Amino acid sequence: MNNIVDILEVGLRDGLQNVKENLSIKDRLFIIEGLIEAGLSKIQVASFVDPKRVPQMAFAEDLVKRLNKKNGVEYSGLVFNVRGVERALNCKLNKVETSISINERYSNKNLGMSVSESMINLKAIIKLARKNSMKIRAGIQCVWGYDVKDDYNQIAVIEHLKKIVGMGVNRISFCDTPGMANPKRISVLLDEVLSLFPDLEISIHLHNTNGLGLVNLFKALEFGIKEIDTSLGGIGGSPFIKKSKGNIATEDVAYLMESMGYDIGLDIKKISDLSNYLEKKIGSQYFGGKIYKLIR
Repeated sequence: MNNIVDILEVGLRDGLQNVKENLSIKDRLFIIEGLIEAGLSKIQVASFVDPKRVPQMAFAEDLVKRLNKKNGVEYSGLVFNVRGVERALNCKLNKVETSISINERYSNKNLGMSVSESMINLKAIIKLARKNSMKIRAGIQCVWGYDVKDDYNQIAVIEHLKKIVGMGVNRISFCDTPGMANPKRISVLLDEVLSLFPDLEISIHLHNTNGLGLVNLFKALEFGIKEIDTSLGGIGGSPFIKKSKGNIATEDVAYLMESMGYDIGLDIKKISDLSNYLEKKIGSQYFGGKIYKLIR
């Protein structure tokens, strides 16, 4: 078994977007440098979105322009429209992530458009990114449901996945944005996806809303998932979902995977130190991780 799995650190994007307390560019750069020293080589640093809707991303360009470019380190940003791609290009970022929601209610809240409109928008994003030789990962949000009242629609997920793959994307992220996944749902979806697209590169983006984040990750790893989104300290959550909870914590994931024999190569103590540093800056109410509290 190939036990190498990449971790994409999303704490400075997903982690901060729901935070009210301001975090300076200086602090963000300090954390990014620390993450690199701890062994992380994939870091999502910002989103190129309307700062009126997500104030924490108001100085995305300034942050990216001040990044210390290092061999082997890949920075990326989240975009939701063509303008976002253009902004990323203008500050010489060569990788972006984007996504659509499979749920109409969340699509309108998050993107301000219907699912069908978001697919047209996605096609334009992918076209511009590929035209400029950017790396791009496309995600599908709410793949395991939007809230407890909703039944998730796997047929719709597969239909939209086929269309997205047809747009020329070779890495897809399945996003449990509201945290509605469970191991059975994970298994059923990944089993069907891999039977249809055995060579598709899959990333997994999990939130810990119902306390099942690591259990869901454990199940996903059984299917050979090679990229996982995590956030330091388990911060995160959508501003457009009530009582939204954070991503699975980077330290918790590293601890779990090391115990399972995966080649992670991360300094858990160093990442925990960064989480504790960030906690002092923005407050403990945003953190859901466990390990960082034990390693001080």
